[in-house]
Amino acid sequence: MAYSVHTPEFLPTSAKERDSRGWDCLDVILFTGDAYVDHPSFGAAVIGRTLEAQGYRVAIVPQPNWRDDLRDFKKLGTPRLFFGVTSGSMDSMVNRYTANKRLRSSDAYTPDGRNDMRPDYAACTYARTLKALFPQTPVILGGIEASLRRLTHYDYWQDALRPSILYDTRADLLVYGMGEKPVVELARRLSSGEAMETLTDIPQTACIRQQSSYSDAQHSGDIITLHSFEECQKSKAKFAENFVHIERESNKMQAATLHEKVADMVVTVNPPYPPMSEQEMDNSFGLPYTRLPHPRYRGKRIPAYEMVKHSINIHRGCFGGCSFCTISMHQGKFVASRSQQSVLEEVKKVAALPDFRGYLSDVGGPSANMYRMKGKNAAACAACARSSCLYPKLCVNLSTDTAPLLELYAKIRALPDIKKAFVGSGIRYDLFLNGHGFLDKDSQKYFQTLLRHHVSGRLKVAPEHTDDEVLAAMRKPSYRLFCQLKQLFDAQNRAENLRLQLIPYFISSHPACTNAHMQQLANITRLQGFRLEQVQDFTPTPMTLSSVMYYTGIDPYTRKKIYVAYTKEQKLKQNSCFFWYKGKK
Repeated sequence: MAYSVHTPEFLPTSAKERDSRGWDCLDVILFTGDAYVDHPSFGAAVIGRTLEAQGYRVAIVPQPNWRDDLRDFKKLGTPRLFFGVTSGSMDSMVNRYTANKRLRSSDAYTPDGRNDMRPDYAACTYARTLKALFPQTPVILGGIEASLRRLTHYDYWQDALRPSILYDTRADLLVYGMGEKPVVELARRLSSGEAMETLTDIPQTACIRQQSSYSDAQHSGDIITLHSFEECQKSKAKFAENFVHIERESNKMQAATLHEKVADMVVTVNPPYPPMSEQEMDNSFGLPYTRLPHPRYRGKRIPAYEMVKHSINIHRGCFGGCSFCTISMHQGKFVASRSQQSVLEEVKKVAALPDFRGYLSDVGGPSANMYRMKGKNAAACAACARSSCLYPKLCVNLSTDTAPLLELYAKIRALPDIKKAFVGSGIRYDLFLNGHGFLDKDSQKYFQTLLRHHVSGRLKVAPEHTDDEVLAAMRKPSYRLFCQLKQLFDAQNRAENLRLQLIPYFISSHPACTNAHMQQLANITRLQGFRLEQVQDFTPTPMTLSSVMYYTGIDPYTRKKIYVAYTKEQKLKQNSCFFWYKGKK
């Protein structure tokens, strides 16, 4: 059977499209470094649809030209409430440059993969342009690039500490993390007549004020005053101390307000909202997305859209706490899951797309097998500040129940238009293995079901390295656990004649990793029969433990020195160990 689906209008991107709706003005105009794809995997679309659902008139300006007379920034005029700015779904510098700081040849979020449609530090460029053109209109930063630069951070591409992006841009407010709730509250209060300069208390936002006008009395609850930007510039140890506070507070259910001075100003980061409820998640994913690129692209291929158009995101957040990963600092440590009904309704919408042939490319999330997992005792979670529920060992309070996920898989498989529902995103095998075998019978059933029904030929996992010292710096489990996974994988492969491949992901040049460690990795994986393809050279990204270790040369928690491969030559030498087989005929 074929499902029917109502196709709503796209949000306007031009004055003509705005006028066609009979609108004489707009409430909010969003600027994004990505192409406009009206899909829940694209942040600007999510925020646009969220505000639209609240009755606001919203437009999106995708990939504005910042090199001409700035007509893209002017074409829709002045919004009644604010301009919203995001660099896009990826950090613009990670998007544009390799780990060796070479310009990438393509941009997956741009039509036909063009690599010249967004500037370096796109969020900064867009915000500064708007502040110059419309000095009286609030400019609000959001998205991952701004979120991870909300406080003093190490910038790998400049090889220097940078102050909060609020100081660099003089934007009026920054929304960090997943922005639906704070942006709705912001729009509500501005619409009710409150002045922008008074909105210093909205959860999950950061603002910057002159030190002379700043007062602790403006904030309730606990306050942590961090070392200033200037102090961090003088002392790497103080920068490391700051990070410990920032990470701990980001992993709490009830966090403190953070204050950090820069020059004669103070940046304030308010605690986040609680994790979204199931109903709130359902509401967000149930917004009337077309799930298509805007018609302005006239059939041009947008690679990032091609990867996700037949995929389903079933939850947000990750409690893995990997040192190099930005997910917990952006989406949060606590998993927020959708209801089965919400997921199944979206599957039906995907099945109604004209190019759908029965295969879902991914039913997953940041870590595909964390659906509905949470603490058994909520009070214990509320008192916890651990950065990872999995490292150094599985938290005894964490429920690893896979029954809800298995039930969801079964219901998706039962839908008449679904031939296969693959899990394309990575899984955490330390959620069902303990070094001696499966955690329980349900864990074994999950693994067997995954291999039988939900692997398209390649199961992706991320051991990241083979050396325990390096893995400890990454907050990843011992490689012995991956070896156990491989044995179980091979055994089921043989028993059921599945002919699947196990694809491990690895990283070179991570802090603590030496050339000897990389040579060991090459030898071990070669003996196991792997010719590694899914590999990357470590790139320090803002507000991660790994980037702090890279910049300071110390572990900020233990204060112990740590080896770092800094130079281009050192990094290339480590990365080359992955490809020992390329010199052989």
